Amino acid sequence: MLNRIFGLLGWLGVALVLSAVAVRFLDPAWQRTYNGLAVAGLVCTLLYILSQWREVARAMSGRQAKFGALALGSVAVVIAIMVAINYIASRENKRWDLTANHVYSLSDQTRKVLASLDAPVQVKVFARSDDFQRFRDRLTEYADASKELSVDYIDVDQKPQLANQYKIQSYGTVVFEYKGRTERAVSDGEQELTNALIKVVEGAQKKVYFVEGHGEKDPASADERMGYSGAKSALESDNFSVEKLPLAQEGAVPADATVVVIAGPRTDYLPTEIDALTRYLDRGGKLLVMLDPPGGPDAAPLTNLKTLLENWDIQAGHDVVVDASGMGRLIGTDASVPIAMNYPPHAITDNFRVLTAYPLARSMTPEPGGRDGRVAQAIIETGPRSWAETDIKDLMAGQEVKLEPEKGDKPGPIAIGAAVSAPAKAPPKTAGAQDGKAADGKSEQASTGPAEAPKPESRLVAIGDSDFASNMALGVQGNRDLFLNTVNWLAQQENLIAIRPKQPDDRRLTLTAEQQTMVFWLSVVIIPGLLLLTGVQTWWRRR
Repeated sequence: MLNRIFGLLGWLGVALVLSAVAVRFLDPAWQRTYNGLAVAGLVCTLLYILSQWREVARAMSGRQAKFGALALGSVAVVIAIMVAINYIASRENKRWDLTANHVYSLSDQTRKVLASLDAPVQVKVFARSDDFQRFRDRLTEYADASKELSVDYIDVDQKPQLANQYKIQSYGTVVFEYKGRTERAVSDGEQELTNALIKVVEGAQKKVYFVEGHGEKDPASADERMGYSGAKSALESDNFSVEKLPLAQEGAVPADATVVVIAGPRTDYLPTEIDALTRYLDRGGKLLVMLDPPGGPDAAPLTNLKTLLENWDIQAGHDVVVDASGMGRLIGTDASVPIAMNYPPHAITDNFRVLTAYPLARSMTPEPGGRDGRVAQAIIETGPRSWAETDIKDLMAGQEVKLEPEKGDKPGPIAIGAAVSAPAKAPPKTAGAQDGKAADGKSEQASTGPAEAPKPESRLVAIGDSDFASNMALGVQGNRDLFLNTVNWLAQQENLIAIRPKQPDDRRLTLTAEQQTMVFWLSVVIIPGLLLLTGVQTWWRRR
């Protein structure tokens, strides 16, 4: 009689446990009912097992039970290992990016920007709930890289009032909030997200002026060789605004100029323009000078511009750099396009390990020792199998040239880029001021601020080629990053000096109709047919 009661308890325990599971799935709100049924079922089941202890002991003593216990133990160990792996994985974010351009890993630039955050950044993703995952895949890495950044995912359909508050116009809008400022992106791509983060962190845009009037490259032009529209778009992505500067007409560099760019002038600058640039540098200005090599033996020597560089300890050579290493063939060019893969230590090229190409470049050699406390440094060097060719006439005529030191040729490596910085000689001007006067008409000395403020720094970079940043060559591996790194160093934004996010390669395979037919017969008929014949042959032999 007692055994029958314990047997009923066993069946009752199983029924109660199954009922608890059913209640859990049917209505999770019945938590108390679920807990009561589960506890009662487990108690009944445990009482039944205790009543059958003799049978359990007898069953466990057999050989079959030992093998079963071993198998059960192995299963328990595997389950424990899987639980431990999932526990660790839930708290540690580690991914392996096997794509060619590492498009699923954060770029150096993104990591630098995140590491420089000094206040919380709130990111709000406004999208449909079923679209959250594509943003979560990317933004989780942002949050893991900085404790200052947090992400909220908001379903626009469920919270329309919040979406209206942030003036959301479309699904998939990402809003960045930082120190009372907001910026938005409408993509889950790293380039767009990081650009929005840079803009909200930097706040007001800094201004880059491109000098015009001497045949310089045009930032508004889409021309392959003379256009700089790609460089302009890249600068705008780094939160710069771009304007042209007719320096001969203006007579002075505007006070709101962060960086002034001289991009490949064909004629020399006037003495008044050189004076304006000198005054700008003296008060802490930032200047990027890109001088192309002479177009021929009788080309204008650009004496005034070269003298300006000499005053900053940089010698612009009257030569053309030739690269005989054959590296140019990697990008479909010849020896007239020197390739640089060696970058002397400098903030501009810190951790810079990609090649750059310079269609027709001249040497830019730092003067040894420096002067007036200014010491120029080489930042770009060509390989040892290059040289600076001084026989421009034969080179431009298409004749074969060779290294001839006795004729003035300089053997490689050749510096084609140099940078120099020094404390500013004069106080900076306020926005809207003219040379010698502040915006309110008072002298500049009166508008410089507290005496204990650090003295501003003048910076200059000279590169012996302007074509490397043109629309034609900006897409060459490191050209775009080098140009942006240079401008950001000049603007004293070292946190933006890095390799930027890359776009995924287009790896689509285009087949002709004949190739498609061949692939069909190989994959659907020939290879499966051979496997079938092999199987039939094996079966026949065994039979």
